[in-house]
Amino acid sequence: MIPKSGNRFSDKIMRKPSPTMAGRKNSTDDALVELFLDMQAAERGAGENTLAAYRNDLDDLTSHLRSVGKTILKADTDDLRGFLTSLGERGFAASSLARRLSATRQLYRFLYAEGKRGDDPAAVLEGPKRGLTLPKILSIAEVDRLLAQARQNAEKADQPKPARLRAARLFCLLEVVYATGLRVSELVALPASAARRDQAMLVVRGKGNKERLVPLNGAAKTAMAEYLALRAEAGHEKKEKWLFPSFGEQGHLTRQHFARELKALGQACGLAPARLSPHVLRHAFASHLLHNGADLRVVQTLLGHADISTTQIYTHVLEERLKTLVRDLHPLADT
Repeated sequence: MIPKSGNRFSDKIMRKPSPTMAGRKNSTDDALVELFLDMQAAERGAGENTLAAYRNDLDDLTSHLRSVGKTILKADTDDLRGFLTSLGERGFAASSLARRLSATRQLYRFLYAEGKRGDDPAAVLEGPKRGLTLPKILSIAEVDRLLAQARQNAEKADQPKPARLRAARLFCLLEVVYATGLRVSELVALPASAARRDQAMLVVRGKGNKERLVPLNGAAKTAMAEYLALRAEAGHEKKEKWLFPSFGEQGHLTRQHFARELKALGQACGLAPARLSPHVLRHAFASHLLHNGADLRVVQTLLGHADISTTQIYTHVLEERLKTLVRDLHPLADT
């Protein structure tokens, strides 16, 4: 049984709701969701993207409950099962349904622990059976093609300086993500200090606000130096906070912008855009390391996975490598 804690967040419910919250159909439900998100941010170190995903999933839940005349505090297990059924009827994939179920379970576990409910109606809910989904990956040869095309674009001396700078930035992004396996949110938000000449390791702040060390190879360091040299040549010499600055609200390049440039690059070198995303390059980093003999625990650390089970999506690579080793090294393999 989950022990009930004190009402650390009780005072927040009593606060006067903001104009936005007051304008919604059920401010109590919205307030409870906000309490849950506050806890995720304060105690679990959840980042903006994680909080946005939780908010979207729980907005779906509260909308369904309103449609059947229920609230978060009044819903029972059958009501929550009805929510999951409605998702299936709307054509949600098993992975999306599982994510909403996880958000629902965590919300009700939190409300029970905080004394907002005397039971946990989500505890007995079962999720959909999910098949093993293998990550999309690129071969080493395909990554080489991408990098070669990106370098060729960056070295075209006859193009306008802004275009050459954008090409150098993309080449730098590719070299760094393939060298480190960073999440795209970690990559685009790298500080300018990451490009110091003597930098051998990156200190990355990842999910849950946890820091990890990731080594930098020579190719990535060279790409960063060339990119910064072009920035200086173009007159962008002011001290920047970010390695990949932008004029947008975040102050640095967005994930979406990088993804669009990557797909365009892939198309230029004969790779289908549907096969490319920044996350695919992260998968390539992990898969190619394992293929060449890296330990699964080492890859887990480099990727910043809290649980080894997350890294085990790459075990198919290990299985293929083991088959190859047995085939090539076992004395009776050819008999």
